[in-house]
Amino acid sequence: MKDSCRPMDFVMSGLGLVLLAPLVVVVSIWIKLDSRGPVYYRARRVGRGGEEFLLFKFRSMRVGSDKTGPGVTVSGDSRVTRAGRVLRRLKIDELPQLINVFRGEMALVGPRPEDPRYVAQYGTRQREILRVRPGMTSPSSLRYCHEEELLDGPDWETKYVEQIMPEKLALDHEYVSNRSIPKDIVLILRSFATMAGAGKTRMMHGRNI
Repeated sequence: MKDSCRPMDFVMSGLGLVLLAPLVVVVSIWIKLDSRGPVYYRARRVGRGGEEFLLFKFRSMRVGSDKTGPGVTVSGDSRVTRAGRVLRRLKIDELPQLINVFRGEMALVGPRPEDPRYVAQYGTRQREILRVRPGMTSPSSLRYCHEEELLDGPDWETKYVEQIMPEKLALDHEYVSNRSIPKDIVLILRSFATMAGAGKTRMMHGRNI
């Protein structure tokens, strides 16, 4: 299945951008009030065919953080802003990627796009996931929805490269080899459930403070 999902991605991302416009306005104001800098952050990622593109996210870190620290967010990362911690916890920081989907750089479902510095370490089999468009959600992103909590201590990058990244790539390789529209729909629904669960957990934690 090459691009049979592209029409659905185009329509759904366009609809999502329209319906979520009020939320985007509220989040944008919050980000601007919370810290200095732009609303959006554009991260360089590797897409289909190994071509690089700029991935849109709500900015959740202080300006210049990408130049003063690692490309992966680790547990307790001091670069993350107060608003950013909430946005990341609820996965709201990922919503602007609907722009990438609308533009055809990404799909709603597909292997998560990775930083070029880590893609350079992919093996031949791992690079096979680059034959499809990267997605906003995937089996690996659901399995590791709280990935940064696993990355702590001075050897966090070794743990990411040698353990977590290979496991994520294996999950996404399996998805690419057996992808179908019904499976994509299930993954999208599971993603919504994960976001709802994160929001509920956040509210319960707030009441217990």
